[in-house]
Amino acid sequence: MTHILCRDCCQVFDGPAEICDRCGGRRLLAHAEIASLGIAHIDCDAFYAAVEKRDRPDLGTEPLIVGHSGGRGVVVTACYVARTFGVRSAMPMFQALQLCPHGTVIQPDMAKYKRVSENIRAIFASATTRVEPLSLDEAYLDLADEHRLEAASPAATLARIAKRIEEQERITVSIGLSCNKFLAKLASEFAKPRGFSLIGRAEAKALLAPMSVRKIHGVGAVTARRMEASGLSTIANLQALTEQELVGRFGKLGGRLALFAHGNDDRSVTPFRPVKSISAETTFGQDTASGARLREVALGLCDRVARELAGKGLAGLSIVLKLKTSDFRSLTRSRRLLHPTQRAELIFASVAALIDREADGRHFRLIGVGIGDLGGAVGADPTDLFSLADLPKLQRAKLQGPNLQRADPQAAAVEAAEAQGTGAQETGAQETVAQGTGAQGTVAQGTVAQGTARSAAATQG
Repeated sequence: MTHILCRDCCQVFDGPAEICDRCGGRRLLAHAEIASLGIAHIDCDAFYAAVEKRDRPDLGTEPLIVGHSGGRGVVVTACYVARTFGVRSAMPMFQALQLCPHGTVIQPDMAKYKRVSENIRAIFASATTRVEPLSLDEAYLDLADEHRLEAASPAATLARIAKRIEEQERITVSIGLSCNKFLAKLASEFAKPRGFSLIGRAEAKALLAPMSVRKIHGVGAVTARRMEASGLSTIANLQALTEQELVGRFGKLGGRLALFAHGNDDRSVTPFRPVKSISAETTFGQDTASGARLREVALGLCDRVARELAGKGLAGLSIVLKLKTSDFRSLTRSRRLLHPTQRAELIFASVAALIDREADGRHFRLIGVGIGDLGGAVGADPTDLFSLADLPKLQRAKLQGPNLQRADPQAAAVEAAEAQGTGAQETGAQETVAQGTGAQGTVAQGTVAQGTARSAAATQG
């Protein structure tokens, strides 16, 4: 028997039906497995833009672009009207305004978005004890009987959540409901905005088969191109291979591909996900080829990262430098330390060395600094590696660049300590051409991952 959810009155009843016999509503959702699915993904629709339109009723149906104006600005998100003109997140603002010259541009107000996000999370928390936030505007919810706080079914609970958010915060969300996280997130993308879609266990494999491999969690642009070049363009192509074959081709990722391709996912909804990396980045007002300028800006970014590390009681082992060239080519370089650190000076020592290797005359428009492999700060920065009094000298020396002549033997000792402390071990490098002209660049594998605490605003869907 098919069960039907009325999204207007939030009741589940037996079908078939075209109109809810309880409220007369027509927003009905029918599915044979609707009563047995309990993992949800909820995504706010064009979150930043929706909040701004809520607070600016005069914008109405006008195209709205949220981002930093000016020639160097980037689109953070755009409302659905602006998207019809081709405006997309991470697109350079000048390109967005060429596509949509009559669009209204609003600077992002992160403090306001955070307040709205906290209100929405409170609504989630009233429905279940298992909420896994992914960013300000999306989260996974486990609505199994042992976690759900409402007597209503998972589907009815989700309809109530959506209704409360619309009434309380005056924005809309899209919902995906399934038996695992991968399928739930995929379902939430089916009918945006204000959508509610389900993927059942029985239909998952057949539903996935014709989809692009790019729909699989963990398959980025670089991996997708590699897969497509080898003839693996659809999920059906992956379904035809054994797990051993996939692992042989793609290593650890192959094991995940084998699961996801058949609609399986063993990841649980985790309420408190540990921070995996911390980073900060900035775009230059003008492209620069100056190593000194790169080091100067990197020093401030290292200070920001170090303050966040200290505030969270964390230290890290992997230092990452991110650069974007004037032609939007993104690259990352990384070093792994011998000992975890949370000190700006030691982070900067590694970053400056990486900059010196990349400052070869190319012009850069963006620089970022990150630290990964995070853990507790206890035991970080062993004092026998350096003298705290010497750290300012190390900072000044690195700021001046690699050709500084040192007559001071103490400065030389600091440099030797730096070499011991940072380990000078290159752990990875990637360089990619961004999709389009303004897409986000690829980051070093394992250093910036899901759960990242970024200083920069997260791109919104």
